[in-house]
Amino acid sequence: MFNILVADDQANIRRLYEYTLQKEGYRVFTAENGERALEVIAEQHIDLMILDVMMPKLDGYGTLKALREGGNDVPVLIITAKDTSEDMRRSFMLGTDDFLVKPVDEMEMLLRIKALLRRSKISEEQRLTIGETELVYDSFTVVRGGTETVLPRKEFQILFKLLSFPGKTFTRQNIMEEFWSMDSDSEARTVDVHINRLRERFKDNPDFSIVTVRGLGYKAIKNN
Repeated sequence: MFNILVADDQANIRRLYEYTLQKEGYRVFTAENGERALEVIAEQHIDLMILDVMMPKLDGYGTLKALREGGNDVPVLIITAKDTSEDMRRSFMLGTDDFLVKPVDEMEMLLRIKALLRRSKISEEQRLTIGETELVYDSFTVVRGGTETVLPRKEFQILFKLLSFPGKTFTRQNIMEEFWSMDSDSEARTVDVHINRLRERFKDNPDFSIVTVRGLGYKAIKNN
């Protein structure tokens, strides 16, 4: 399940996007302004953000600028009523990945979102290559040097997520919310167990390593 953040100051717009996205199986977070959007991103792992430009406190431009200057490369789709070529130019200069003008066609919005997720290499249909190691999502297989290792689903999903964002820290709570249902009886230590299994499986793999970020969680590091 992908996490999408909708940042728009109009409550009816937030509800519409939330309903549309949830029907497609996305988990949706919302924010009424740029300041709140940045808080959500600091608290939750977000796979893609839909961003309005005209918002109080911190507008879309300021939000996007803060994200990119902070090194956050989450895919951003700006959806705005500001439709001049200068608005589009400024948005792309600040680092947006796509741009739509309100009112939007729901199908077009969903297609743009799917395309952005594919580009960010976190679509379930993607293969991910790290050095000489390849992760094949549809078979939960890790391939290196002609050797194939088939992983349990959750181990593979965790590894794929970490390696999709090398250097990015994911908290235990991030991982729990992503791969275990909200009503699961699993505890945060379950994440530690899965991470330890991955470390043991790939302790001799020279392409990557999984690092503990003390007090926070885990991140993957490319070794080459």
